Amino acid sequence: MSGRALSFGVMAEAYERFRPGYPVELFDLVTAYAGMPVPAALEIGAGTGKATRLFARRGVAVTATEPDRAMLAELRKHVPARVRTVRAAFEDLRTGERYGLVYAAAALHWTDPEGRWARIAALLEPAGVFASFGGPIRPADPAVEEAVRAARAPFLESDEVPSPDGTSPGDAMQWPGTELRQSEWFTDVRQAVIARRLTSSARDYVGHLSTVSAYLVLPAREREQVFARIAQALPETVEVVADLTVHLARRR
Repeated sequence: MSGRALSFGVMAEAYERFRPGYPVELFDLVTAYAGMPVPAALEIGAGTGKATRLFARRGVAVTATEPDRAMLAELRKHVPARVRTVRAAFEDLRTGERYGLVYAAAALHWTDPEGRWARIAALLEPAGVFASFGGPIRPADPAVEEAVRAARAPFLESDEVPSPDGTSPGDAMQWPGTELRQSEWFTDVRQAVIARRLTSSARDYVGHLSTVSAYLVLPAREREQVFARIAQALPETVEVVADLTVHLARRR
């Protein structure tokens, strides 16, 4: 697991405060695809439980897995008591128990690509559903987005996580749908987008950036400098695009 993947624990409270939750439309989309109630699900890289809450509060028995102790401790403060938690990286999960749903919320790209799909398939019941969802949060106003880019430029060329398989942002099918289509373990691969527009204060937008791995791995002094530059470039209120790209597939 990369340094960027392991950088979140020190910011667990900020991650909980500044990262948005997930809308009920996501739950509806996943369950409609499943075509039947999903009694139990396994979550990969649950973080502070943003997605855990969405599924657990609607009757799904969620097993939330997360390798970072601080993130898992924060998760336990916010999820229903019936949620089962396991401190483990995806690669270390035992594959004896199977679930009707396995999902990852903005976490799949941190998993080891070697054997990823075979391992997920081993965690799923036959015809079980895999779901992955997430997406960057960026200013909706192109002028504000450009101002942030210019403020960031001396420190970072980009703050986004590149596609793990090199898929271009303009391609119709994005990762991980590209890999799912090629996998022998999955079928009926679908991609959908849930459009979201949110409003944030400038301070909270910078707070969100403080949870983004590209900034977390910067030296502390550089991190302070880039956040100060971005804060100066922002209007008092920031409208943001927070679209969720959702990928769904069924285990053969």
